[in-house]
Amino acid sequence: MNKRVEEALNQQIEKEASSSQFYLAMASWAENQGLNGTAKFLYKHSDEERFHMLKLVKFVNERGGTAVIPGLSTPPSEFESLPNVFSLLLEHELKVTESINEVVDVCLQEKDYTTHNFMQWYVSEQLEEEALARTILDKIQLIGGDKGGLYLFDRDLENASIQPENVGNQAN
Repeated sequence: MNKRVEEALNQQIEKEASSSQFYLAMASWAENQGLNGTAKFLYKHSDEERFHMLKLVKFVNERGGTAVIPGLSTPPSEFESLPNVFSLLLEHELKVTESINEVVDVCLQEKDYTTHNFMQWYVSEQLEEEALARTILDKIQLIGGDKGGLYLFDRDLENASIQPENVGNQAN
């Protein structure tokens, strides 16, 4: 495996692992706030990010590289509010998109078209992640300070169509 591509993929592995931890911290916070639907959504999102990391690990190793499993810094345990959680989630997803695009750019510079092709799944996934975060933020803004609306939002998030993909159904 091209060393520059391997390094870029290992950096992405760390970002996906950090994303999983960040969303896990958000889920724990939401659960402690009594927002069980939001917690369920964020726990699933954390699992999905871990799946993204594992997919990269396996790819690097299968291509003859060495995947590096990163040590991670502790994510925050307190959040300002539910709108703050989802604003941070969107901001984080935008950074991940930028990082994915950087990996794709390295692949093109190094003429590693196999890895470039593999990374297209992540490019598509990021479009979905950003759209999902924006949809949730729009709904939270509609609710404003209405406690009844917040209750319904949280209940709907627990049961709903606004969910990260089912991790078990994703392609390996």
